[in-house]
Amino acid sequence: MSGIIETKKQLVKEIADKFQASQSTLLVDYRGLDVAEVTELRKQLREAGVDFKVYKNSMTRRAADSVELGELSEVLVGPTAVAFSNDDVVAPAKILNNFAKEHDALEIKGGVIEGKIATLEQIKELGNLPNYDGMVSMLLSVLQAPVRNFAYAAKAIAEQKEEQGA
Repeated sequence: MSGIIETKKQLVKEIADKFQASQSTLLVDYRGLDVAEVTELRKQLREAGVDFKVYKNSMTRRAADSVELGELSEVLVGPTAVAFSNDDVVAPAKILNNFAKEHDALEIKGGVIEGKIATLEQIKELGNLPNYDGMVSMLLSVLQAPVRNFAYAAKAIAEQKEEQGA
């Protein structure tokens, strides 16, 4: 009997560690998805570096309580899968939002973003953001704009002086 309890304690610790290490964690209800759809969802999440697992709700509740995320207990009802992302905050929200648009059976229940409980609206907004590479690209284009404008102005002045000198 004590072996079973010890195994459960280790599982709770594993889940709690994942909650603490992840940048974003999303809880979803996957009822109604067939095997092919779940396989496709797992593939997309795995390619993005997201850990997607199904744990018993009681174990997940205990882990959430141990890392002061007890509010998640409200959504830990019925079949629940958990998506943990350690690197990219946006990836799980983006993938799960897009998948839910195509498959009505997938329902996002709640989540944690950077250690704080997130509302469904916040998760949907996060899912609409570009991924990390897209954000870096946008930042670089914003940073390059003043330099580009200065170069155009300098070129225009140089051409104007050439015309005046000719």
